[in-house]
Amino acid sequence: MTHPSPSRRDGEATRQRLLRAALDLYTTVGFRATTTPAIAARAGVAEGTIYRHFSGKEHLLNEVFRGAQQWGMALLNQTEGERPLPPAERLQQFAQRLFDAAAGDPSQTRMLLRGRDEQHLDEHSRESARAFHGALRQVFEAGGGHSPIRPGPADLWAELWLALMAFAAERISAREWARDSPQTALTLEAAWDAIAKPAVSSAP
Repeated sequence: MTHPSPSRRDGEATRQRLLRAALDLYTTVGFRATTTPAIAARAGVAEGTIYRHFSGKEHLLNEVFRGAQQWGMALLNQTEGERPLPPAERLQQFAQRLFDAAAGDPSQTRMLLRGRDEQHLDEHSRESARAFHGALRQVFEAGGGHSPIRPGPADLWAELWLALMAFAAERISAREWARDSPQTALTLEAAWDAIAKPAVSSAP
């Protein structure tokens, strides 16, 4: 069995530090305000080291963006047990994982849910975003006519629900709300009310 050489391990560790530094800076001060010297300083390396691993700021942005979309996909696809979960339960679990992540890793959560800097994303990054949003849409399409989600375009309900999750996640990331605050619970309730199939009235 072969093992990576120390120099290769060190190189990968440096690359990961640069990615993390870029992720933290892009989701706090913003992409445009972030400089390569700032990324290098946060990662604890010389600025020139960036260019041994990446072509520049946009390359770093695309790498951290794709990583966040893949992380979000994994978060969505986690299941409790082996039985397939109904849409409402699956969305509830995904929301709880998002909020846990917002409290523990605000940068990763913000990168997943961000709606900025699209002009700097390459086609691979756009495809990773489409894959994540497509997987979420499939949750809304599950169950067909027996689904508790209101009739209509699944992509509309998915994006509406996700926008409310992003709102709550940002409040949690900013430490304005607690993970289990009444505001968080109200946002979850409002998100479900916005997408749920209206109850059939029993009145004559």
